[in-house]
Amino acid sequence: MSARVVDEKLTIKEVIADLRVPPSTFYRWRQLGKGPRSIKLPNGDVRIRRSEYERWLTEREDAA
Repeated sequence: MSARVVDEKLTIKEVIADLRVPPSTFYRWRQLGKGPRSIKLPNGDVRIRRSEYERWLTEREDAA
């Protein structure tokens, strides 16, 4: 199986639910450049690669 198939794309709603933070908090992190890197699709939707999300979480652990 290729990495492209395995590395699913998460919606912002899924990431917010996993983190259990208010949407306003997550959007503020994005605005400040402190959120996980994301992909903006041509229709304006945003997706976050699971691998990027996991990497971002790991960085938060090291900083804690």
